[in-house]
Amino acid sequence: MKIAICNELYHDRDPRAAMQHARSLGYQGWEIAPFTLADSIEEFSSSDRKRYAQMAADEGLEIVGLHWLLAKTTGFHLTHDDPAVRTLTANYFGQLTSLCHDLGGKVMVLGSPQQRNLPEGVSLEEGIDRAAEVLRAVSDQLADQDVTIAVEPLGPEETNFLCTAAQGQALIEAVGSPKVQLLLDVKAMSTEVIPIPELIISHKDNLVHFHANDPNRQGPGMGDVDFRPIIETLENENYGGWISVEVFDYSPGIEKLASSSIQYLSSLLHR
Repeated sequence: MKIAICNELYHDRDPRAAMQHARSLGYQGWEIAPFTLADSIEEFSSSDRKRYAQMAADEGLEIVGLHWLLAKTTGFHLTHDDPAVRTLTANYFGQLTSLCHDLGGKVMVLGSPQQRNLPEGVSLEEGIDRAAEVLRAVSDQLADQDVTIAVEPLGPEETNFLCTAAQGQALIEAVGSPKVQLLLDVKAMSTEVIPIPELIISHKDNLVHFHANDPNRQGPGMGDVDFRPIIETLENENYGGWISVEVFDYSPGIEKLASSSIQYLSSLLHR
């Protein structure tokens, strides 16, 4: 397992300086929120993408992929009542797939709670049908460009759709593509009644990405969650993907968040 960091933590720093800082702490991967690249990904040209990918390589970081796929966008929604909106959303996922591929990434994390919330009166089952329709529309391109969408269950305080790992699994099965799989997030899993190690074991066959954070919205080891059994379970189940540090409360500062998180995770890893 290798450790990455989500780049929006460094929102106020020059990208190269941010990458240098992350690499100096021992991070090996760089997970990108598209809104940190440009106001619109259409403005981020082919040459921009090549330069950014080369910069990461020069600084010794592997670009993991993208997350916050629909954050700070307008007009897109995964479960919208209007089929035209869902079609636009599928088309945008296609653009994101090309961006991810051009940057050298392999995973796109589908979180974006506001753009997936179930409209009033829409059942979970109907929401899954609508979301599956969107993801199936981009599945061929995902396969062609070797990119995997990782469905991210989120807690009920953030969204009313896909609030458990089992619901995320139901969407994956409805899509039926090997390029649509599962992400597990510690903050989100902490809202479930099933212990986190059990969730990992239950969903190991579809698990392609992992977010490390605490319910207090800071980094791993900076709150009440004991990551020791979590890391032990990932190792025992031979998880070979990335562990990405994702934080939401920046108040401790970049230095503490980034350094404390990787020091804690590294102390628990055995391979």
